[in-house]
Amino acid sequence: MGFSKDREWIEEKTKELIKDIVKEQGLRLFDVEFKPEGRGWTLRVIVDKFGGVSLADLERLSRTISPLLDVEDFIPHSYNLEVTSPGLTRELKKPEHFAFFIGRLIKVITREPVEGKREIVGFIDDIENEVLKIRIKGSQELVHIPLSVIAKARLEVEW
Repeated sequence: MGFSKDREWIEEKTKELIKDIVKEQGLRLFDVEFKPEGRGWTLRVIVDKFGGVSLADLERLSRTISPLLDVEDFIPHSYNLEVTSPGLTRELKKPEHFAFFIGRLIKVITREPVEGKREIVGFIDDIENEVLKIRIKGSQELVHIPLSVIAKARLEVEW
């Protein structure tokens, strides 16, 4: 197994191990990342819930999953566990990230023009077959953006 495959396997194994616990605590699992940071490794568990996640939610989940990860002991490196929320303007990359935030305002920068535009701001309508559907802010126009042409996508804060 290569370095990238090892990381992906650890992320998927962690998701599988904790998904029911996350749900039981009234949270939604946004993502799991296992990355080298500084001189060590970080296992980042990213969760959210409708109405926003609190510090108490994050602490409770961390206290619940930390001993479980220790018992399962499938991560070959020492690491720091970080339980966090996606944040207001988190970058979205995977299809499941977009699905997680259907209905939310987003700004997308594309590598090539899509319907004559490289910057698109609107509401996530759907994600299907690797194509993001965005309803342009202030209109009913629906734009279809293949994920393969997205350079950057972030949630926007509505004021």
